[in-house]
Amino acid sequence: MNKNNWHQLTGILLTVILLALNSSVLAKTRKAEESSRPMQSVQTEVTPEAQDKISEKRRRIISEAVTSIEETEKALLALEAKKTDEAIAALEKVTGKLEVILSRDPQLTLAPLKVSVITSDLYASEAAIKKAIKEAEDYLEKGRVQEARTLISGLMSQMTVRVTSIPLATYPGAIKAVIPLIDQGKIDEAKAALELALNTLVVEEFIFPLPIMRAELLLENAEALAENKKRTDKENKELATFLNDAGTQLEIARALGYGDKKVHKNLADQINDIEKRTKGGKSGHGFFDKIRQSLADIKRSIMK
Repeated sequence: MNKNNWHQLTGILLTVILLALNSSVLAKTRKAEESSRPMQSVQTEVTPEAQDKISEKRRRIISEAVTSIEETEKALLALEAKKTDEAIAALEKVTGKLEVILSRDPQLTLAPLKVSVITSDLYASEAAIKKAIKEAEDYLEKGRVQEARTLISGLMSQMTVRVTSIPLATYPGAIKAVIPLIDQGKIDEAKAALELALNTLVVEEFIFPLPIMRAELLLENAEALAENKKRTDKENKELATFLNDAGTQLEIARALGYGDKKVHKNLADQINDIEKRTKGGKSGHGFFDKIRQSLADIKRSIMK
């Protein structure tokens, strides 16, 4: 994915994710420790809320892309019914929509037409996760693969963002090439070409680990307090709690395999360093710069 497409995509994805995380991060952070129920994985799919928050320009691009695919499918159905005039009219609409997309953003190479988010959240402590992994390993050693699979299938806490896009480098040309085939009466070839074009849609998946993102939000709250020179005793306790909860989330991330052990060791050391530098009401700026960069690096490595 080129740099421009990445900026387009992250603008959409971050809106979705921040909406999902901000309202519940603190409550969910403590849920694993307070809950006595067994581990469970909850999956939901959300897209309407995300669409409402996408910028007007991006909404229009997505709308034009969706229409392009719908008209392509209409053209294919029209050819099946031997209604060539309707097929050509639909394809002319497709080329028009694609030209509009490119005029809005000439550098765009992938036009997103569908963004879906699947949230797989896990309410469990680090100890419970490690226990499940150990039990799964024991099952595997005994050749009991299905029992092991059942145990580890829910060991994830992440948002999986799936983006379906039109490849603008090839799709417009493929559509334009169909019209002459129809004019020449080569209907079967035209249908085959349209089906081939529809099969070139690009589907990408991006993984956003929830424990790491919750840790980020907790650390943002902690940083605001750490910079306050006149913290009250209550705020000192809140700061300590934020740092502790962030550490807990990172331990869960490590147990679930989001990042290697060396990286997580460095993250734990950085939190310990921040705790020392803010202990006893001490304050300052820049305490969180290093860990912020470390978290960005670990997310980037997971999303590749």
